[in-house]
Amino acid sequence: MKQIFESERINQYLNEFALESVLPKPLQQHLSLYRFEPEEALCQQGEVPEYFFFLVRGKVKVYTTSAEGRTLLINFTSPLGVIGEIECLRGLENLNTVTAVTPVEAIGIHKRLLSQYEEEVSFLQFMLHLVTQKFYNKSVSLSFNLLYPVEVRLASYLLSVTSLEDAAVSTANLKDMANLIGTSYRHLNRVVQSFCAEGLIERNRGTLVLKDRGGLETAAGRNIYENGDRRDQS
Repeated sequence: MKQIFESERINQYLNEFALESVLPKPLQQHLSLYRFEPEEALCQQGEVPEYFFFLVRGKVKVYTTSAEGRTLLINFTSPLGVIGEIECLRGLENLNTVTAVTPVEAIGIHKRLLSQYEEEVSFLQFMLHLVTQKFYNKSVSLSFNLLYPVEVRLASYLLSVTSLEDAAVSTANLKDMANLIGTSYRHLNRVVQSFCAEGLIERNRGTLVLKDRGGLETAAGRNIYENGDRRDQS
């Protein structure tokens, strides 16, 4: 995590996501901007957070880990996402781990400031909307994602962790990938082979390279792990 000392950039994000009208003016003076590199954690499951974040640039992956060490992907989140607000408001441990998929920028608010402003009506309504929307999205994810065929889950995952500029995924992480999307390593390999035979992806020197992004989008139907742009939450 690297702090970015550019107040003008914070103001641009506040304007872009219409946060100026819901964040109390005194609170806006205490906002910080942070940058996270791919694979860097914004928060770790089981830790007590000091900050909650507004995700204003990039994409993050949200997942949970069982006591046995198995991981399960919950979703990917893009701007405007909010991370750690429930834990900070209630003094709880992080329920999930959140890591950057792409370079990420996030506006951070220290939890000690929240109690000073949580009775501000506009701020309280905004936070309530964020929390209820998050619970709804997670409920949908956990209730339905594992009911989809592995083909849909894998296609959605590959679309979420790649881009037009970077269309490759390391095969060294296939076991982790299988855990994340809730299937066995053997079954995942069968689906990978099927996608290769269909020309959707290609194995190449330790990577899976997306060859037909449109075909994967068709296979996914819709990306079950993406919440989409959430700017309307403000």
